[in-house]
Amino acid sequence: MDTLKKFGLMEKIVHELEDLKNSQQAIITKLTKIEVDNMELGDKGLEKVLPDMHQRVADNLDAVAGLLEDFANQTSMFSSKNNVTALKEQEAISNL
Repeated sequence: MDTLKKFGLMEKIVHELEDLKNSQQAIITKLTKIEVDNMELGDKGLEKVLPDMHQRVADNLDAVAGLLEDFANQTSMFSSKNNVTALKEQEAISNL
């Protein structure tokens, strides 16, 4: 796989991880709203299950955030090491 193609795929994965992180955050927000509503309702089944669900999603969010940070750094280092900006400029000139 050539350098620009590899970098493009790495950037795509970074964006997908960002989207996954945002989705996990949205799920936590929804779970929190349900937990707050249940404080008034007092359903025992929800009280039993929701905290564990919330914790698992929070743990997943932490894992995704860590993976995103590491992979974004790896992508940035790859770009610097391989002078991707210059390669993109060269490719653009070649395509004229």
